[in-house]
Order: sequence, then structure tokens, then C-alpha cells
Amino acid sequence: METRELRYFVAVAEELHFGRAAQRLGIAQPPLSRAIQQLERRLGTALLDRTSRGVTLTEAGKVLLVEGRAALDAVEAAERRTRRAAADRPGLVLVTKAGASGELLAKLLDAYAAEPGAVAVDVQLCGIAEQERLLRDGRADVALLHLPFDSTTGFDTEELSTEGQVVVLPRWHPLAGRSHLRMADVAELPGLPLPRWPCRDGTYPDGPGPEVREHVQLLQLIALGRASAILPESCRTMLSPDLAAVPVLDAPKVTTVIAWPPHSRSLALAGLIRAATRL
Repeated sequence: METRELRYFVAVAEELHFGRAAQRLGIAQPPLSRAIQQLERRLGTALLDRTSRGVTLTEAGKVLLVEGRAALDAVEAAERRTRRAAADRPGLVLVTKAGASGELLAKLLDAYAAEPGAVAVDVQLCGIAEQERLLRDGRADVALLHLPFDSTTGFDTEELSTEGQVVVLPRWHPLAGRSHLRMADVAELPGLPLPRWPCRDGTYPDGPGPEVREHVQLLQLIALGRASAILPESCRTMLSPDLAAVPVLDAPKVTTVIAWPPHSRSLALAGLIRAATRL
């Protein structure tokens, strides 16, 4: 298969409409239709069901959409990492979720800077569920991910820390002075719904809580009495005086891992992983 065909198919599979896919790709619809038909002939199976009601994916099409996205990500990653390796000043791009693992990240950067042959590390802070995508498509060389929320499928990883979780409340809330709570207590908080984080496809799940994309926005909503949130214990370091954190005894533990592509042969990255494991 050609990458051009894969891009065409992924566009149609995501849009489920040939006209919109053609517009997105910047081409006319007839050559797009011919390219998909040629791809189906080459694979010997139908990828799309075309009816008067619209376009849907066959089971084979669903498989190719997942595999095609991964293949296109790999092509983009190869190009980006090759260009970065050819730069005059080699460096590493580390991506992590904004507002998470701040103390751990600072220790990691200090430990790596003391390594012989250490290179510059460009730290990129991203929104919820974005760091995994940046690592897969080559915009990052290494990432800090958080289990069980992020997927580490296809990456090599080392566990760095495991911590409990707390519920963050406005300081004035009656439960803010409690020594601990349980998940059932948090679920019943009147007027303080839990936030809705974006899914990997950018959509939000249904529910009463506010839609949030990053921690600064969330913490301001909590201070205003519009939400509560269950966050890792380490979030305490970024809480303002008008917020309180109460341990939630039965909340799942959060494990921070450092993740990287398994095929990487970067000596600089190997040095960063060594520094991380020593922490």
C-alpha cells in the first residue's frame, strides 16, 4: 500500500462522507473514489459499505483505520526524528501533561543534566491525553505517562512513582476539613460535579460536570464552587490557598511512567532513561 492511499482511506473513514473527505484532502471527489476502489481491489476486500443513507466501515475497514493511523503516525515520526537527528544542536523533546508530575520532572531534569554527554531537553507541556499522541507521531522523543489513564501500548516504559489520589474542593466546603473521604462520598457532593475530560478523539463524555482541557481551568472552576476533581496526591504543590485536598482512600493508585519508542537508538535518550530509573 502507498501512504497516499492510506491517507485517502483514513480521511474517508473518519469523515464517513466522500465529499467532506475530498474537501479535507484538497482533491476532487472522483479521483478519491477511484483511489479507494483501487485499494479495495488490491486488498481483495470491501473496506466501506456505500448505501443511499451514507458510508459505513466494514469490519475490514475498521481494522485498516486503526492500522492505517498507526502506519501514518510511524511515517511522520520517522521524518520528524530524522530531521531532529540531523540538526546542528542535537536535543530531546520530552512531553508531559501540564500540571502533572512537576516535582518529579524537575528532579529528572536536574539528574539528567549531571549525566556525561547530556543534551538540551525541550519540555513541552500539553493537554489531557495529548502526550501519548505526540510520542507516537514523532513530535516527542520521550513522555511521562500516567496509568491507568494513558495507554502505553507499543512503548517501552519504566515505572517512576506510584501515588494515591485526593479530591480537590473549595476551602470553604464542609468536607474540606475531613481527614479522608471515599469515592461514594465524592459522587454525592451536591453542586460540585466531577469534570469531563476529552476522550482520545477529542469528544467529551456525557455528564453534568464542566468540560475541561487543562488543570489551570479546572482549579479555577473548583475555587468558584462549580466543580470538584480527583487528582494525584502530587497536585498539592500547585494548589492555591482557596483550595483543599482530601485523601480518597479507595481511589485507584496513579503510576507515573517514562515511555519511549522501543526502536529508539538515541544515546541521549538512553542517558535520560538511566537518570530516570536512578530516581
